[in-house]
Order: sequence, then structure tokens, then C-alpha cells
Amino acid sequence: MNAVHVGALTLALADACQDPIAAIQPYGADDGVMRMLVTDHAFAVLLLGHVSKTITVLQVTYLG
Repeated sequence: MNAVHVGALTLALADACQDPIAAIQPYGADDGVMRMLVTDHAFAVLLLGHVSKTITVLQVTYLG
């Protein structure tokens, strides 16, 4: 991944930190916990911790 692709993923993750439900899409059933973040070159699966206000990155896949 080059710097531009990493930058896009970083900005998308920053947006997710501000408003995770609005910034990222449900992953599978919309349970409000498992979410996915998709950019032009990357796909990430995230776990939201609403009480602890955390986002855990479970997987990042480079799409090319």
C-alpha cells in the first residue's frame, strides 16, 4: 500500500472515530457492533465498543 492509500484509510478511520454509525457500514446483520469501512483500495472490519467508546480493527484487506 502506498502513502495515498494509507492516507485514505487513515482519514476514513478518523471519521469513524467521530461518528462510527454514520461513517461506516454494517458488516452482516446490522447489530451496531460489527461494521465495515471501505475505501477505493482497502476494506476493514471493525468492532465498535459503545460503552468504552473504542474501535478495534479486526481485519484490513488491501484491494489493490
